Parts: sequence; structure tokens; C-alpha cells
Amino acid sequence: MPKLFGTDGVRGIANQDLTAELAFKLGQAGATVLSRGRGGVFVIGKDTRISGDMLEAALSAGICSVGSNVVKIGILPTPTIAYLTKALKADGGIVISASHNPAEYNGIKFFGPDGFKLSDKLEAEIEDTMDHIHDLPVGPSIGTIKENKKAVDYYIDHVVNTISGNLEGLKVAIDCGHGASYQLSPMVFRQLGAKVMAVNTKPNGTNINQGCGSTHIEYIQEIVMSHDVDIGFAHDGDADRVIAVDENGEVVDGDFIMAICATHLKKQGLLPKNTLVSTVMANLGFDIAMKENGIKVIKAKVGDRYVLEEMLKHDVLVGGEQSGHIIFLEHNTTGDGLITALQLSSVVMETGMKLSELKKVMKKLPQVLINVRVKSADGWDKIPSIKESIKEAEAELRDRGRLLVRPSGTEPLIRVMVESDAEESANLIARSVADVIRQELGY
Repeated sequence: MPKLFGTDGVRGIANQDLTAELAFKLGQAGATVLSRGRGGVFVIGKDTRISGDMLEAALSAGICSVGSNVVKIGILPTPTIAYLTKALKADGGIVISASHNPAEYNGIKFFGPDGFKLSDKLEAEIEDTMDHIHDLPVGPSIGTIKENKKAVDYYIDHVVNTISGNLEGLKVAIDCGHGASYQLSPMVFRQLGAKVMAVNTKPNGTNINQGCGSTHIEYIQEIVMSHDVDIGFAHDGDADRVIAVDENGEVVDGDFIMAICATHLKKQGLLPKNTLVSTVMANLGFDIAMKENGIKVIKAKVGDRYVLEEMLKHDVLVGGEQSGHIIFLEHNTTGDGLITALQLSSVVMETGMKLSELKKVMKKLPQVLINVRVKSADGWDKIPSIKESIKEAEAELRDRGRLLVRPSGTEPLIRVMVESDAEESANLIARSVADVIRQELGY
């Protein structure tokens, strides 16, 4: 059987790649492995995709069929399920979401009882178990399904206490992307006293991420520029990440957010070892800024699970990605778009500075990213013409920048990133490499 789990769970087009049958088997195997027997409890949450109900039903049936129980907590962000898995002392948590992907996609990802995503080893064990489920229980040993709509209150009580003080007087615009945060994020900001303008809060099952959210940042930029607000936020479909916009409509991505929050924490003596974790995709300007502020940066592979691995290995509390996937380990076990938005808002309130002023902590070098859609990324780095184009690009860049080419872990894409001191040069070099990849592997 081909490897099912990617960098962020099992993902594909719902009812085509990710079928009800596959979800049923994942439910059986996941419950068997994580409960190490029968009678376990599993928390299930989902985003707003139309396929969520189908996959939730199949997963739940699979879990019950091996004698474990399901607690459904409804439409909630991924980090909320992570937190509640631990808070409710469940044997595991399951999120049904494809994050920033289009509505026809969906995904299934597991959390352990500690609220952390599963290791590669555990995911492999689940895959190996899928076709070896035997001796199913009968009678009273079959599992049950219950709903707990009030469980989210534990999470709300937690997140409002992740910042000191309140957000009274702060004018905030939030683009929920018709996704999992469409109720929660505006509610929490309002509870903390902020004046909130929430948009894209009417999911219909097929409009998640459609021209909005963190993958279409221009929407919240227009909102901020046309209304008198202090700060704008845009979530992705499952709200484990967030991109901010300052009062002038300028983007404040994950690099800026980490730079602002980390330097603020360091000044307060709250950044352990004066160290954080970022990925190889982080802008070179971020690395320069952190060095100037006396903060050590540890590099991880792209993907929040790899960021977390480095954070745990080095006992670091702040880490994240340029995409806005930031982990504040003191507050949650995974990237949390709401907590990240609150942390950034708190810095604005505590310093009395505008976000446009705070972002001056770093200067971004020109960076170009081209996503090339491919039939398959298998063996892409062994193709002579692609290898040669990369070699030529690196020779042209020399010490003026860098090139990073890598396949996506969640989509049939190869990403070409070029960073240079000259934007025009970065564009030309990125296009030259992308054109070769497209010619060899594209549609």
C-alpha cells in the first residue's frame, strides 16, 4: 500500500482519493493503535467543507466498530481540537480538514493524547494496521458516539488568558475564509473588548478559502484600507495559521509576526535561551533582524511538524513558518491562528505602537515563489535538465541570494523560491527554473 500520510495527515479529493471506506479504515486503525485496546475515547472536529459530514460519519463508525467511543465537537479550528484532546483526557483527537486547499479536498489528521501530532512511526503503525483489523467486538462492547458542544468553552477560557490585560479600543478586521474559525475568532476578540469587523463568516460547504482567507490576502487588505481599523487578520480553512495586515494594508506574514513577538518577549525576559525556530523558507531579512536583536535562529525543514520537532529538541517555546503557522508552545501544542493573532494584538496594545511601526524590526529581502503544478513530483530531483537549471541559477545568484526548490507535502506542486537583493533578478531566475520543471513534469 502506498504511503498515505503526508506532512500534514492524509489528504486528497473527498470521495475520490479520500473515500468513506478509507476514512472508516483510518478510524479503525487509529483507534486500535492509540487506545492500545478497546474502550478508548476520541475527539473529532472538522472544518466547513461539505464532505466533512460524510468523513466524520465514516471515521466515527470505524472507531466504534473496534470498541472505542467518539466525542463530536463540531466545526472548530485544528488547534482547538488539539487543545481539547488533552483537556478532555481523550486517547486521541482527529481533525477533518484540508486546511488551505480548495473545497473539493479534505484531510484527516490525528493528535495523540498529549495534543501533539503523531510521529512518523505512529502514522506508519496506523497504516500497517489498516488491513489487519480482526476480532471485532459485539453487543455492549461496540463503541458509542456523543456530542459535546460545550467543550469549546475550555478552549475559550484558555486562549483569553494567553495575554495579559484586554484589547479594549483595538479595531480589528478578521477574514475567516468561510472556514473553521468563522464563529470562534470574532467571538474571542469581542470577549476581550476589541471592536471587530468579521468577514467571510457564512460557510456553505463549498466556499471555504474561495477568494478569501490567508491564501487570498488581498481581500483583507481591501477591507483594512477601506475601513478605519488598526489591524487585520486572515485565517486559512482550519485556522491553524494567520496572516496579518497593518493599518496601511501592508502584509505582515509569519516572519514579521515571529520577529515582532520574539523581540518583545526577549525584552521582557520571556524568550528562553533567546532562541526560536524557523524554516529554510524564512526570508533572509528575518535571519539578519534576529541576529541584530541577539536572538538565535534554529532552522527546520518546511512543515509545522518539523518546526515542532526542533522546538522540543532544543527546549524552545516560539517557532513557525512564513506562512503564518506559528507555534507558541507555552499556550498550545500546534500552530494556532487565534493565539497568534492575540499575541500580536497584545504587543500592539502593550507597546502603544502601530503595527506598521512594529514591523520595522526587520526588512524583507525580495523573495519570489512560483508553484508549478505537476503530474507527479516523484524523482523530480533526478531529472538532468532540472538539475542543470538549478545549478545555473545558483551560479548566477552566487552570494547575492539563494534558491530553494522543493515538492509540496500536501499538493501536486513543486515550489521554486528565489531570494535576491534585486527583485527583477529573482523573478527571472525563478521563472527560468520553473519553466524547466513545467516542461518536464507539468500538465
